[in-house]
Amino acid sequence: MKRGLAAHLSAYVLHQYDWSETSLILDLFTRERGRLAVAAKGAKRPYSQLRGVLLPFQRLSVSLGRGSDDAQAEVHTLRGAEWAGGAPMPSGGALFTGFYLNELLLRLLARQDPHAALFDAYAQVLPVLAAAADEAQSQAALRAFELILLREIGLLPELNCVTQTLLAVRADSSYALRPEAGIAPALADEPALSGARLVALQAALDHGSLDALRAECAASLPALRRALRTLLQYHLGSPMLRTRQVMADVRKLLDAGAPHR
Repeated sequence: MKRGLAAHLSAYVLHQYDWSETSLILDLFTRERGRLAVAAKGAKRPYSQLRGVLLPFQRLSVSLGRGSDDAQAEVHTLRGAEWAGGAPMPSGGALFTGFYLNELLLRLLARQDPHAALFDAYAQVLPVLAAAADEAQSQAALRAFELILLREIGLLPELNCVTQTLLAVRADSSYALRPEAGIAPALADEPALSGARLVALQAALDHGSLDALRAECAASLPALRRALRTLLQYHLGSPMLRTRQVMADVRKLLDAGAPHR
């Protein structure tokens, strides 16, 4: 297709906010173009066909206006959007988890920097989170996505070797994942992963299967959760992610209302 003409992109809505009484600004995560800011003119009007389409966690096929390939443009114009199929909207705890993923993408991805593998991982993990039977399955899916995200944007070291020496990790030794130093021998007070577990995680990442990576993450909880949380917070800076704070507040309310035993 000739550059400058409207092209169809696979997309998810990460965030939206009011632009005027009738229009919205959308933050889209697209497979072909990465994260884009898009103006949806008239999307808030009662008769707009976009009102029931521009929803989070729903795969869309969107078309942008002329000039949408201009890398200097801060906001592009949405010409149309259609539902492209996929899983139903997540609910309950899965909804909070989905918004957590969206916030990670908003905070860590640069605009107009495509990551097709990360887009595919996002599309795969949403139905997994919605169907997770328990907290452990949900946490394993989250850790797998975090690993893929960090690797895609160049913030994850190779897990099967010591970062500073490039020597292979020893299967029977314990290692830490540090924001400044990468993989290093673990100290007594650090969340530690065995060398064997790190090798397995790296192999699953290299294989490219989300299911295989989820299985390896499930075998590494909760040390992996603590290590990745530290790494993410280091690169995100402060303050705490809003969705993480909301989830923490909800847990406190639930704990406060639970009967004491």
